[in-house]
Formats: sequence, C-alpha cells, structure tokens
Amino acid sequence: MKKRLRLIYRKALSCLGPQHWWPGESPFEVMVGAILTQNTSWLNVEKAISNLKQQKLLSLRRLYKMPVRELAKIIRPVGYHNIKACRLKNFLKFFIKSYQGSIKKISLVEIKDLRKDLLKVNGIGPETADSILLYALNKPVFVVDAYTRRIFARHGLLRENSTYDETQNLFMKNLKKDVKLFNEYHALLVRIGKDFCLKNKPKCRLCPLGPTLKGIGRPTPLGLRE
Repeated sequence: MKKRLRLIYRKALSCLGPQHWWPGESPFEVMVGAILTQNTSWLNVEKAISNLKQQKLLSLRRLYKMPVRELAKIIRPVGYHNIKACRLKNFLKFFIKSYQGSIKKISLVEIKDLRKDLLKVNGIGPETADSILLYALNKPVFVVDAYTRRIFARHGLLRENSTYDETQNLFMKNLKKDVKLFNEYHALLVRIGKDFCLKNKPKCRLCPLGPTLKGIGRPTPLGLRE
C-alpha cells in the first residue's frame, strides 16, 4: 500500500504538476476560506473573499465585531450565507477566546488537542478542521473530501462507504507525515476529482491515474487492498 500510494502521487504530480494550493495571502484568510468553501465551489469563495477585501473587512477583529446579518450579505456568493456567517462567527469567537486571535499561539498546540477543540466549534467538521490544520497552520494532517473517497473507491482501494477516519488513516499510516506532501497530494486528488473522476460520466481514459491502479490484489476485510 505504501508503494501504491507513492506511485499514485508521482503519477499525478508528473501529469498535472504542482497545484499551488491553498490560495490565500495569510493563514487567517485560509481559515476563513476553509469555512466558506463548505458545499460550494472555490470560485464562489473567491467572490466572497474579494467582497471582504474590497470593504477592508478581512481581519479577525472587524469580522468578529460585524453583525451576522451584515456579514451574511457580504458572503452571499458562497450560498447558505446565513448559516456560514454564523459558523464563521462561531470560529472567530473560539479563536479569540482560546488563543487571543494569535496564529502563533494556536500553532503551538499539539495536533490532536487542537483538532479536538476545533471539532467542538459549531459548524466545524473534520474536513474543515483538517483544512485549517494543514493549510493555515502547517500541521501534517491529511485532508479528506468527497473526491478522495470517490477516486480510491472506484479503484478498489477503499470501500464506497468508507468513513472519513478510515480514509484519512489510509494516508496517515502509509505516508511520511509531511506537510508539503499532504498538501500537494490532496490538491492533486481534488484536481483529478474535478476534471476526470466526475460523479457522473467519469473521464477514465483521460485520467492520469487510469492505468496506475491495476492489479493491486484482493480486498482486505477493511476494504483496502494490499
């Protein structure tokens, strides 16, 4: 499995090149983007963040003081803007109360403890928490999304109904815990999921991983292949 995962990574990187992900000018901007991108495209998130920047509101204190209704109007492009405004405010409250809004302070916390605290924030799920850990705080945590599960299930490396934790453990246990590797790997899988491994009518013949995952072996009881 270790060799297979490394092969997949090298193949994807060779074909698609570095993805330069996550786009953001600061750790705080990445945190905001991680919350806003739930159930929407990145294009919509870019529009919302652009709105915040144009009004000079992309700062912790200004967003924290802003009324939820006003914030919701500004981030309308992301969809579910009222819900996401509340989720963002919940996170800002947690960030200020627990770490005084300091990137330095929050970065010093152990991964396990910080992840546990992030998941306690109303509206922050595993994917959002891990995106904040990896992309904003440079913690070696592999981010899992629907693209990851779809790609690896279709190639017989995971069960179709594999949980978030099962999928994440596949990478965490078989790859070197390296921020740069986890960052690029996840970004490449997102690119493949968006452009090739589509939910309907996948472009298998054009996919960089098309011939890469053949002949892996029998499924294990967990649905993984060795």
